[in-house]
Amino acid sequence: MSTTIKHPATIETVGNQFICFDTMGTDGSWTSTFDTDVSEYPTVTEIEVADNTDSYDSYASGKIYESDAPVTSKTITVTNIAFDSITIEKMKGADIDGGAVLSGGTKNTRPYFAYGVDVINKDKTHEYRWYPKCKLTDNDDKTSTSADKHSDQTKQLTITAYGFDDDGHIDCKVFTSEKGYENVKAADFFTKPILTLADAKKLGTAAGA
Repeated sequence: MSTTIKHPATIETVGNQFICFDTMGTDGSWTSTFDTDVSEYPTVTEIEVADNTDSYDSYASGKIYESDAPVTSKTITVTNIAFDSITIEKMKGADIDGGAVLSGGTKNTRPYFAYGVDVINKDKTHEYRWYPKCKLTDNDDKTSTSADKHSDQTKQLTITAYGFDDDGHIDCKVFTSEKGYENVKAADFFTKPILTLADAKKLGTAAGA
């Protein structure tokens, strides 16, 4: 048996984020059919993704027989230097007519959307991520007065990503550090939300052709 020493690349920065709304059914259900337009925002200053697990231990004969910690959803916390206010209102299920908005209320159903982000490593490889089934669960609305010394005023979004298929998969990723995927570009991956391993693999085939 041999030992292989690996030197994975460190993260350099978070890249752009991408949002594409689901068309949704009349009852507010997720349909896996998306708008034709994907919005790209070069506004992320920080992103944190936390797994929400449903851990358990099964006991038999006085000892642990089986244990597991399946991930049931993921919480994505995104800090932005700026963000489109109308898009936030749309995420909140507001009634929108141009620049006029009625927000809040108990009858507004928050729509599903796909959320994507590009994570860039120092060796210039990328980790592309799509979370196809998301909802906005929280957002801050804090504004400070201007001062002589500059201070960034940020907007924070909290997004919950849910399982989108029968197996409960939550995200789809492509790593350009892996053989066959070196030439996959952000423009290829973020053209539309990706929901299957087969569609993700096609990107590597196309980029290597």
